[in-house]
Amino acid sequence: MNTGALKQRIDKWLFFTRVVKSRSLAAKLAAGGRVRINRDKIDQASHGIKIGDVVTVTLDRRILIYKVRELGERRGSFPEAQLLYEDLTPPAEKTEEQMAAAGEKRDAGSGRPTKRDRRATERLKQGGSGFDEF
Repeated sequence: MNTGALKQRIDKWLFFTRVVKSRSLAAKLAAGGRVRINRDKIDQASHGIKIGDVVTVTLDRRILIYKVRELGERRGSFPEAQLLYEDLTPPAEKTEEQMAAAGEKRDAGSGRPTKRDRRATERLKQGGSGFDEF
């Protein structure tokens, strides 16, 4: 990769590492104050980064923390882009919504009642015995 250059614009680096889809989106992130370099908030897309810097990017649903390994020359494939950084992002904790989407079971009785539970409740309210009619 590019070892001769000492610094590279942050918008180019974010584009080369495939954090964003376009360089203009990378520039908007930087100008919007959603990028930090070594814990310092930046407000210019032209801000320079060098090898060893820690870049923190705040996206809509997550926060990315990358350590700069290399400065890129072009936007390549994803495996090629991964060579430009070391991912320091801590693993995210799963929310209940993500666990439900993944098919993981939750504790019995937590959450909304099932259709069967609702029908049994209706039978109890009407004077029936509930579950023994199944």
